[in-house]
Amino acid sequence: MRHRIHHRKLNRTSEHRKALLRNLSQNLIEHGQITTTLPKAKALRPFIERLVTLAVEARKLAAANDTAGALGARRTIHKLLGDRGLIPKDHRDSYTGMTDAHRAKTTRMLSGRRYRTGEPKGRLAFTAESVTHRLIETVAPRYKDRPGGYTRLVRLPSRRIGDCSPLAVLQLVGDEEAPVSLTKPGRSARRRRADARYSMAVKAAKSWAKEDRAIESGVEAPAETEEEPQDVDNSEPQGEGGNVDSGDDQTPAG
Repeated sequence: MRHRIHHRKLNRTSEHRKALLRNLSQNLIEHGQITTTLPKAKALRPFIERLVTLAVEARKLAAANDTAGALGARRTIHKLLGDRGLIPKDHRDSYTGMTDAHRAKTTRMLSGRRYRTGEPKGRLAFTAESVTHRLIETVAPRYKDRPGGYTRLVRLPSRRIGDCSPLAVLQLVGDEEAPVSLTKPGRSARRRRADARYSMAVKAAKSWAKEDRAIESGVEAPAETEEEPQDVDNSEPQGEGGNVDSGDDQTPAG
């Protein structure tokens, strides 16, 4: 029995499992949220939250002029997370169409060291940003006053095609899509019928209230009745004796 074992093996070796968590963490830092299976998301939460805590501590130590402590926190992050160049979102299409030589220029300096900040350099319109730099300089400042709980796990009703595994969305708190940016869905047929019934009830209530006020004031409210069509008299004018000639022969048969 797996008593007092706080990690999931995920049916992988230790090296494969570490690489999986590292890649998922890098994607989460880059995009703000990822969709994966529920067991992987549960295994990733403590791993990524430890990285964010280390990044927050690195910033605090650097602000306190503790260079040794900040450097140790950065090295721990680099050991756990690794390093990868992140291409800015606005330049991904141009990066895809580049040759390998041009891609190498945007990711590494002439000395072979990686670019860190992602700022344009010389003739380059953009450079790659280090995932460690983004974690410490962009993600960590948002959680400097938050004591843990940096992620949110949302289970999805759909399942993965193939093995029918349950899916979940793992988000960094604050990166989820705001409700104001969502498109308002159209009214359904059921909602339209309910609105029509409600408007009809409001009109009926107003007419009843008008009748009640009229009765209380002593004035009878005019009844809303349909006008009956009047018969048109196409008969001939009356004679001298006042008898009307209807045109019908009333003489009984002999």
